[in-house]
Amino acid sequence: MTGLQLLVAGWWLLVAGPLSRAQEAPGTAASNPAPKDPSRMEIYGAAMLDTGYNAGQNDPNWFDVVRPTKLAAYENQYGKDGSFFAGVRQSRLGVKGYVPTSLGEIKTVFEFELFGTGADAGQTTFRLRHAYGELGQFGAGQTWSPFMDPDVFPNSLEYWGPNGMVFFRNVQLRWMPLRGNTSVTVAAERPGASGDQGAYSDRVELQNIKARFPMPDLSGNLRQSGQWGHFQVAGIVRRIQWDDMLADKYDLSGKETGWGVNLSTNLKVGKDTIRASVVYGHGIQNYMNDAPVDIGIENNFSDPVRPILGKALPVLGVVAFYDRTWSDKWTSTIGYSLVDIGNSDGQASNAFRRGQYGLVNLLYYPVSNFFLGPEVQWGRRANYKDGWNTDDIRIQFSAKFSFKKSMGG
Repeated sequence: MTGLQLLVAGWWLLVAGPLSRAQEAPGTAASNPAPKDPSRMEIYGAAMLDTGYNAGQNDPNWFDVVRPTKLAAYENQYGKDGSFFAGVRQSRLGVKGYVPTSLGEIKTVFEFELFGTGADAGQTTFRLRHAYGELGQFGAGQTWSPFMDPDVFPNSLEYWGPNGMVFFRNVQLRWMPLRGNTSVTVAAERPGASGDQGAYSDRVELQNIKARFPMPDLSGNLRQSGQWGHFQVAGIVRRIQWDDMLADKYDLSGKETGWGVNLSTNLKVGKDTIRASVVYGHGIQNYMNDAPVDIGIENNFSDPVRPILGKALPVLGVVAFYDRTWSDKWTSTIGYSLVDIGNSDGQASNAFRRGQYGLVNLLYYPVSNFFLGPEVQWGRRANYKDGWNTDDIRIQFSAKFSFKKSMGG
């Protein structure tokens, strides 16, 4: 039985069970009301259509999003410019549960969408977003990294979002010793990183290097909130190692310490919101929304045993967006984002160096659970040192139908 079938079956038992008991004859046990169950559950989701025209070209596995890292690295890498796209991959379904216990309330969330990534890139298929639970000060499972501020994400139609923001749902064990207007969160997160073999990718010596992560990534944030909005400072530190498994005259093993600092805010201006963040670090690219590898190759020809080294690449990310509420029926968003990479000298000349991202939209809400509208999007890629850069402009139209149902409590 699939996960979706289990979810539907569970929902049917919750709904059909009480209905069938209510139909029993008077005088039976069903006619005596049972004690009210304080537990409650919320089912929510949305069906969403995205359609539009891409004036440029990008990796076809990412046909319905703007990711500067997936734009062409050289002329006509993905064919000719100009293509129509349509999909429902932003559609989503989730369940939240709240169960009182003697130690406090257990909170859980299980949520998935249809946007395939990794081995499923380009497909419309189930993808886990959240599988997470909390009790008191402790939480465990997959959810937003504490290094991230999800409230920086603008009210946009484009799915992937600003390339310069920290955006990562990760498996973690977290501690939240302080709640309220001033909050503190720390976590041990699942480690992971990627490397670029650069100009030496065809060398057999590099095929036997294996990544290893001897400790979890350690992250945390401090957040101050009020009627004016919020400000958050977050940090992360991580250990990245790689082992040379080939017995030859070279020793290409190495290790690097990745680290980063992320400053983010929401500022309320009447009914409007300014969303902004600045992040800088070394070897934290897999925590970014759209950045390339964490480790690049650095030439070290003066050492005959270690002629190349691994380097944690510097990354700078910037986000600045303005969400405007014109009325109860109309909203707009406009903004810009940037990712800038400090490349290492062993990377290929067409390696990704800088990505830029921007959009503007106008959305109409005829009723509370439905909106539609157009959005103009822009992405730009610049390479390391071959002089190549390319722009991608697209127009997207989306319609989203949402629902939410609470039971129990």
